[in-house]
Amino acid sequence: MSLPPEDREPGAPMDNSKEDVGGNGEVKSCAVVKYSAAPPPTTYALLQEKTDLKLPPANWLRENPQLGSAGTTVLGSSSKSKPFSSFGMAYDFIDCIGDDVDVVSDSENIKKLLKIPYSKSHVSMAVHRVGRTLLLDELDTQELLRRSSQMGDWTWLKEIYQRLIDQKWQRKKKSKEHWYQKAILSKFLYYSINGDGAAEPVTEDMIEEDEENGAEEYSSSWPATFTSAMSEAEEAHTPKQGLRNDFVRNIMWTFEDIHMLVGSNMPIFGGGRYPAVSLRLRDSNKPINILTGIDYWLDNLMCNVPELVMCFHVNGIVQKYEMIKTEEIPHLENSTFSTRVVKDIAQNILSFLKSNCTKEGHTYWLFKASGSDIVKLYDLTTLCEEAEEEKCQNPFTLPVAVLLYRVASNLMLKASQNRKHYGKIRTLLLNCVKLLDLEKHPQIIASAYYMLSELFQLDELPDEDGGESLRAGGSEDSYSDEDREEEEGDDDDLTEDGEDMGSYGNRSRPQDDSKAVAVIRSVGELSVPEKYKSTHQIRPSCAFPVSQDKEERCRHVLSYVLKGLKAVDGSINKESDLPAADPNTPIPLKYEDGGTGAGQADQKHPTRSGMIPGSWQHRMKLQLFLKASKAYYVLSDAATNLLKYGRALRYIKLSLQCYDAYCSVSETLHSHLLQFHSQCLSLCGDIQLMLAQNASNRAAYLEEYSYQTKEDQEILHSLHRESSCQDFSMATDLAMDPEYQLFVSCRCYEAAHEMLTSEVLKDQSSDQLSQVLKRLGNIRNEMGVYYMNQAAAMQTEKQVKKSVSAAEQDLWKKSFSFFEKGMKDFEAIRDSTNTALLLCNTGRLMRICAQAHCPASADESRGEFSPDEALYYNKAVDYYLQALRALGSRKSHPAVWDSVNWELSTTYFTLATLLQDYAPLSRKAQEQIEREVTDAMMKSLKYCDLQTESARQPLYQYRAATIHHRLASMYHSCFRNQVGDEHLRKQHRNLAELHYSKAVSLFLSLKDAPCELLRTLLERVAFTEFTMTGQSSSVAKLKSLIGAIEIMSETRHAFQLIQKELLEEVGVSTSGLDLQEVLKLIGVFEPSFSFLLLQVIKLMTTTKRKPSNKDEDMLKNYKAVYSKLLRSEKDAPLLSRVELYIELLQQLTP
Repeated sequence: MSLPPEDREPGAPMDNSKEDVGGNGEVKSCAVVKYSAAPPPTTYALLQEKTDLKLPPANWLRENPQLGSAGTTVLGSSSKSKPFSSFGMAYDFIDCIGDDVDVVSDSENIKKLLKIPYSKSHVSMAVHRVGRTLLLDELDTQELLRRSSQMGDWTWLKEIYQRLIDQKWQRKKKSKEHWYQKAILSKFLYYSINGDGAAEPVTEDMIEEDEENGAEEYSSSWPATFTSAMSEAEEAHTPKQGLRNDFVRNIMWTFEDIHMLVGSNMPIFGGGRYPAVSLRLRDSNKPINILTGIDYWLDNLMCNVPELVMCFHVNGIVQKYEMIKTEEIPHLENSTFSTRVVKDIAQNILSFLKSNCTKEGHTYWLFKASGSDIVKLYDLTTLCEEAEEEKCQNPFTLPVAVLLYRVASNLMLKASQNRKHYGKIRTLLLNCVKLLDLEKHPQIIASAYYMLSELFQLDELPDEDGGESLRAGGSEDSYSDEDREEEEGDDDDLTEDGEDMGSYGNRSRPQDDSKAVAVIRSVGELSVPEKYKSTHQIRPSCAFPVSQDKEERCRHVLSYVLKGLKAVDGSINKESDLPAADPNTPIPLKYEDGGTGAGQADQKHPTRSGMIPGSWQHRMKLQLFLKASKAYYVLSDAATNLLKYGRALRYIKLSLQCYDAYCSVSETLHSHLLQFHSQCLSLCGDIQLMLAQNASNRAAYLEEYSYQTKEDQEILHSLHRESSCQDFSMATDLAMDPEYQLFVSCRCYEAAHEMLTSEVLKDQSSDQLSQVLKRLGNIRNEMGVYYMNQAAAMQTEKQVKKSVSAAEQDLWKKSFSFFEKGMKDFEAIRDSTNTALLLCNTGRLMRICAQAHCPASADESRGEFSPDEALYYNKAVDYYLQALRALGSRKSHPAVWDSVNWELSTTYFTLATLLQDYAPLSRKAQEQIEREVTDAMMKSLKYCDLQTESARQPLYQYRAATIHHRLASMYHSCFRNQVGDEHLRKQHRNLAELHYSKAVSLFLSLKDAPCELLRTLLERVAFTEFTMTGQSSSVAKLKSLIGAIEIMSETRHAFQLIQKELLEEVGVSTSGLDLQEVLKLIGVFEPSFSFLLLQVIKLMTTTKRKPSNKDEDMLKNYKAVYSKLLRSEKDAPLLSRVELYIELLQQLTP
């Protein structure tokens, strides 16, 4: 075991671990000095033989750091330790409490416990548990009962004592022999520092006077009962009176597996073979007994002293010195004891106490009567609760509560690194709160509840922990110079009447053992190895309630926040009647600068509830308001994720109300608070947007929004004590109008953006600013889409095509403005994908504008394609091209790229279709229109992605087929109408053939466009027939007719698809097939087919050349098909006719 140099006493051994002490390798001991007020040990003065210790040295009773409090008075301050000495040590070494240390106590108490089986003297100690640490303090019942008769502070203990101990209590006065032994010990120690002091007689008056001084000193240092309300100083430290660490040394002593923090005042000198020795004075006529040997041995072990120097005297005359090693002490004559047995005693006592002192905050009383073998443990807190309330003023309550609070505060500092402490902290704080009176200690209670709320991790929010001053800080290091006796007549310990306390005979037993928590029936049991085992779980309730449910965690937080607020509000009501004067605030004088005076007046001006800025209530309320705001924020976020938007809006409203109250009492707003506020506004914007998009569930959302728990109402009541909480009412009201909700959402995002770009935050939180800009761009897109849809709806509702109205134009302007702003937002964060989407939406807006400018003729039919339409369609094309440029390539975002690509292709196709169907012949020449149509169609075709497999691939194929069909039709028409220019006619014929073949190929691959396929084939047949009219030779005509029949035979694919559709639709009410269109096309097909067959039969029959066998077979087949076609029933069902056509066409297929 090794510690840093600052944890070791100067001059003490660095780490002299005492192993195998006792000579038999039985026990292990290690002592490290954590604190020492004494200077490094100096060599002791070896007194000459015959030195008279009854004569005082010249330096007697003068303060000396070498002796500390051991010899500064003749009598010592008291032979008994103070009832709060362990608390002083615990406050100073708060890091050790709860986990690292098993016991904290005065070394005298440790020795008394380990001597129980050997001693007949009484034992009376108070025991308190903090975590797995036990605090032991001597409980001098006789002294306390004497004081209760004078002051009434401990009356409750007197009543309990008299109920448990069936005898009259009495106090024996210490004998003159006792004071005589104390006096020569004190003189011996001073002689050992300086042996040349002048000899002066000591009178009885001096002794009596010193005794009175000692008694007064002891009485004045006794802590008052902690019933009065704690002052403002409670903020930084707890009351110090009686809770000081008065020990010269604080030592971390490890005895076997027991870790103890002990306080010791034993003087340590240098000399001998070791750098440290302890001095002892013994009467040669009185041999050392076991109790004395154990005392010396334990003192040396605790202080890591390897050697003992014994000075023997007779009637105060020095005789001789003897050096004894610490490990030899257990083997001294008349003082032989087993170190292993002492170790067993220690382990048994610790196990007994840990198994039975199970409740944190309770005061336990370990009691053994003088001369008795029975040790009993009482729970004084429980017994006190059974008594009348006004008599139950347990002075231990406040020190225990404050210690629990301090240990929890210390663990809170470590909690961020290790969450395993959360359960311990929670248990400590809950027990602390149970012990305290809300009216007397509101600050500690409020702070405890705030820390409890801090334990529940709400979310990865920034950690705003500015409340260190709210967690009572480290106590002052105050070490008293009061005296402590070394040893009180070891020989007297063996007899009943040797104790300073009253006599407790064996016959005096309590009447009712049932009051005791636990009993050791015989002290001899303590010597039995592992007789008592600690079976009790150290902290059964310390498991932290881990919940994956955010709402449950937040509800825990809010319940603690509410309790903290109640504590603060209660203290304000009490203190606001008469505000206490602040001694640190100077009285303003008339000649002071007016501006300064006004500033001070504003700073100290009470808040709405009467709080003074800077007070603990003010600081605590700020922390609690902020914590509540964060909890409601997390609840709102969780409700949003669950799609409970009404509940989410209610929670964000409460969060912003808490923040509003925070702002009303806060003097300044730090950057992290502004960041959190921007998060709240962003979430509020999200919720309002979701409410606007889900208007159908408005009734359910209204019900969720209106509901409020009692806890929320009480927190709101506390908020209203400081603020009206109306600053954010517009943002958090549940409106019925989607447009207004979108507007509110946009304003929330804008406010968040303004905050993040302010001077305070512009250099921070770039990630948060990016998120807000993305939300701002999104809401502006939503508003643009909303107004665009409104304009489209207005256009659809028009009964008659009229000129564009002012309302429509206003909607377009609003929509375009929002799209433009949204694009700037996304461009600011280099979000090319969303920029492309907004450009795409702007393109759609341009198309709506184009549709609105559609002209109508006098008969309300569609007019020619107008220049305004062309202008807006071209603008739409520009925006779509910008969107593609913004994306760069399909790899950046395939879905968006495909969407923009489709819209661009659609725009070109629509433009070309309108130009083709409603050609502006009044303004443009036919050739120019044809060029424009061809250009637009080819561009549309360019953006038809036929290669990429996607959901849109069939749509692209259908569009490409339609484009080829339209181009083929256009070139077909040009070929028919073109006169004169044979080169151009040939070009048109070739283009028509090319586009017809591509259209047919694409329609064939679709499998779901039989009508389009049939129409295209029939048009192609017609085109072939038309080309035949210009042919003069019968051979050429026959060739063309056979080619037309081959084209016609391909229509079997269309009829097969129609047949399939008709068979599937039998018994189905709705039909996916346009029957009227099918009948119309059949009306064209049948005569055309019949005409082709007739013409080919005529030509083949009238030909002059001799037909080949193949020609004869073909002719025979044509005649058979023609015959069947002529004999077919014209009124037959459609399905039958379709089946016949398939049969005939199949017959023609080679």
